[in-house]
Amino acid sequence: MVSIQYELRKAIISVINDLVTDQRVNRTASTLVEMGFDVLMVGRKLKNSLPISERSYESKRMILLFKKGPLFYAEYNFRLFLLLLFRKSNLLVSNDLDTLLPNYLIHKIKKTPLVYDSHEYFTGVPELEKRKIVKKIWLSIEKRIFPKLKVIITVNNSIAELYNKEYNKQLIVVRNIPKTKKIENIKTKNELGLTEDRNIIILQGAGINIDRGSEEAVMAMEYVNNAVLYIIGGGDVLPTLKVMVDKSNLIEKVKFIPKQTPEMLYNYTYHADLGLTFDKDTNINYRYSLPNKLFDYIHSGTPILASKLIEIQKIIEYYNIGETIDNHSPIHISEKINEIFNNRDKLELWKKNLIIAQQELCWEKEKNVLLKAYEPYI
Repeated sequence: MVSIQYELRKAIISVINDLVTDQRVNRTASTLVEMGFDVLMVGRKLKNSLPISERSYESKRMILLFKKGPLFYAEYNFRLFLLLLFRKSNLLVSNDLDTLLPNYLIHKIKKTPLVYDSHEYFTGVPELEKRKIVKKIWLSIEKRIFPKLKVIITVNNSIAELYNKEYNKQLIVVRNIPKTKKIENIKTKNELGLTEDRNIIILQGAGINIDRGSEEAVMAMEYVNNAVLYIIGGGDVLPTLKVMVDKSNLIEKVKFIPKQTPEMLYNYTYHADLGLTFDKDTNINYRYSLPNKLFDYIHSGTPILASKLIEIQKIIEYYNIGETIDNHSPIHISEKINEIFNNRDKLELWKKNLIIAQQELCWEKEKNVLLKAYEPYI
């Protein structure tokens, strides 16, 4: 008897980052593999990019001549267009507006189904606020393509409602919720170089940028008792933060750790006594943000101190797993932190509630929404 070999359906997922720390696209790719797709993830490679850990799908990182600015975006989109043009695919997944144009063109040319995943309210990011021409270009791309898309996914209800009002489109909400952690052999504080005799505060993220409260967090440490703030990750405000630490003589109270793989990052967050997320309500994108680190803190059992942003506050108050600040004054932030560490009963209650939050806010449940979104393409 001759056995018939069926070719797997091929999905190409494109994203503009280096693929290492983007847990959202990794979860999407893994889910598509579970659904029977042969997945290719396309991104770019930087000089400081970490190696990609072993995954159940293929990754391709393009090395570009230009690293930032208009030429970078033009080169990336052109290279992505050529790659998509000459690669066979049964499904295209575009992540964020900066990958949408080449995906949409290939969708029209080759009639390949296209799913768009908007990780944020892209045209509302602070980097575009003062760059009117650049913002106008991105808006023109969005306005031409967005209304023609059939399946659009985003990260929370607030952003889904914004797009619905603007384009009269119903979006699917898939939050950035991680898988339930089953990491064995957690490294000790000593192995990680963490303090063992003071409280550990953590501020993590791949986008530690301006207007995300990191400057105020650093300044607050001058008045925080018996604690060390560890800033882990990357972002454009890090050089400024390091200067601030030196000038204020805070080198014993604020430490910097470079970008880590998600698995390694969990080791640090696991030992934290308090996790910070201080994005400011200075633009639409931040106002309705629901950052990855919020769920990372939850799954590591780390109580949270956050700014009063709509989506974040909902979760913190619903599960009673932390508190919010009233303003970004360093004095106010330090008072909040000292008050939290002086109330061990409250901390213990939050940690108990975090166990409940972990059970409900897990990818194993959230994934069902994504499965329904991709079912028509199996």
